[in-house]
Amino acid sequence: MKLGSCYYPEHWPEEIWSEDATRMVEMGLSQVRIGEFAWSRIEPEPGQFDWAWLDRAIGILGDAGLEIILGTPTATPPKWLVDSMPDMVAIDADGKPRGFGSRRHYCFSHQGYRTECKRIVTALAQRYGNHPAIAAWQTDNEYGCHDTVVSYSQAAAQGFRNWLAAKYENVNALNKAWGNVFWSMEYRDFAEIDPPNLTVTEPNPVHVLDYRRFASDEVVTFNKLQADIIRAHAPGRDVVHNYMGFYTEFDHHKVGQDLDVASWDSYPLGFLEQFWFSDAEKLRYARQGHPDIAAFHHDLYRGCTGGRWSVMEQQPGPVNWARYNPAPLPGMVRLWTLEAMAHGAELVSYFRWRQAPFAQEQMHAGLLRPDNMEDQGAKEARQVATEIPAVAEPGKAAPTVALLFSYEAAWLFETQPQGQSFQYLQLVFSMYSALRQLGLNVDIVSPNADLADHQMVVAPSLPIIGAGVLKKLQQLSIPVLIGPRSGSKTAHFSIPDNLAPGELQDLIPLKVTRVESLRPGFVERGEDFEIARWIEHVDTRLSAEEALNDGRGVVFVSENMRYLAGWADDVLLKRMFRRMAEEAKLAVIELPADLRLRRLGETCFAFNYGTEAINLTDLMPDAGQNHYVIGDATIAAAGVSAWTRS
Repeated sequence: MKLGSCYYPEHWPEEIWSEDATRMVEMGLSQVRIGEFAWSRIEPEPGQFDWAWLDRAIGILGDAGLEIILGTPTATPPKWLVDSMPDMVAIDADGKPRGFGSRRHYCFSHQGYRTECKRIVTALAQRYGNHPAIAAWQTDNEYGCHDTVVSYSQAAAQGFRNWLAAKYENVNALNKAWGNVFWSMEYRDFAEIDPPNLTVTEPNPVHVLDYRRFASDEVVTFNKLQADIIRAHAPGRDVVHNYMGFYTEFDHHKVGQDLDVASWDSYPLGFLEQFWFSDAEKLRYARQGHPDIAAFHHDLYRGCTGGRWSVMEQQPGPVNWARYNPAPLPGMVRLWTLEAMAHGAELVSYFRWRQAPFAQEQMHAGLLRPDNMEDQGAKEARQVATEIPAVAEPGKAAPTVALLFSYEAAWLFETQPQGQSFQYLQLVFSMYSALRQLGLNVDIVSPNADLADHQMVVAPSLPIIGAGVLKKLQQLSIPVLIGPRSGSKTAHFSIPDNLAPGELQDLIPLKVTRVESLRPGFVERGEDFEIARWIEHVDTRLSAEEALNDGRGVVFVSENMRYLAGWADDVLLKRMFRRMAEEAKLAVIELPADLRLRRLGETCFAFNYGTEAINLTDLMPDAGQNHYVIGDATIAAAGVSAWTRS
């Protein structure tokens, strides 16, 4: 695994570029990302390119021995371009423009802006495509950041009509598929169809779902436009994009089909603060991040491009954008870096090289402080650079659990949650975390992925079951868990004729006859577990493997298939997963709350997310016999150990 940094030569005097490059190499960094926000410096006036400064920056960094990831600058179109076609900006759900003055001020559907993107990316790729210092290209930056995937502009409206016409071919087919006889919502022509915003009450849910599908496809084609240009002019270089955390506005698996490497931007403390975690968790892990946040995304994005992935931006200190921004516990930057390695990363790149003393991100820490002195993150990056060579290259892959992740499921449940607390990401994360607490390796993959190399499958919820997915599940003989609301909708967002779980009834003979969403504090109890948020009433001849105190079943088994008819707590999840792991002949180990394990080939890593030391011999009596390549059997707070069997 390589280490790198995000660098902005246009932010700093040219006199220090060479010193910066030398210091990067001396610190143990070997890659550097540049250029992704530099359009106004590359093309200060329409059609007038200033390549000289970028030529010199690339030359200096390359001469120092650094491999460069060059970003296309399309996330920040310059003011002159926006002024030339003001309708290129996205329009929000309230009809307001997302204007110039920050970043991501464009609509994916605007054909004029796509033409400009094609022009600037082509110019960059023609100039630098064969430059020996350029190792990879990053398309744009953080697609969708600041809620910019779904736009309600005129360009998006016309694009949506074209997308619908291609999908349904005639408007009568659309009316039937959408159920538009309800509330007299029928259309006479595709030209009559508007985006599903500014309606009196909730719009037709399938209208919304199709709009989300369309918006996602716009990201896919926007990315492909750039990737195709880069490949034509920069043969042999990787094409990369940097995804974000807990973000589902577009289908990352589809975008990944046009990438060589999926990368993501890892900010564990910011994500802990900004998302759904309890106050107790936010206090306990304020300086460490929840033990499963970074790992979840490592495993998710590894599944987007056939296994190749990296961290393009790694938090090195306090960020500037969360509600509260504490500093990482000493040791955590090292831990996060080594954890990425344990999950198979090719690169961890720290954001950023030097903290900027100006503009929106001036409070965001870097490896260097604004006074040019090393911050704590730099010291830990330097240490990690010396530790990486001790870990052997992975050989045979460790046994894994496949967790099926569907972006379409997230859109569907956002459109019609039926209960305020039914949040798809939280459901998936709860199951992922329960698997990790048992020491299991997890691959998060598309429902369409090949499952042949896995020992166990967990599908937290698949509300729409495609024919290909059903066939894959039918062919499996390994343990499979199917979660609540699976098979509950058709592709056109209606209830199946045979009720939920729809076609999955071919795999497990049961029928969901009623569903209930439960407010916070309202739970259904079993002997030692609770069902919260969601409960299903099931009609079946199967015996219940797990039941509530009133006798209603919540877990049902038919051969290798299990169905979970509610939102289960950790107690029930871990018991189910232990049973499934035993059936799959996978070894489990009940881990303390702050400890996580990850196997990479023959090497096993242990990560202590707690504030007190953990002795591995308390969990594994033979831990003292391990051959430790990093650390030893006692793992300090925010510490890491890695070993192979002696």
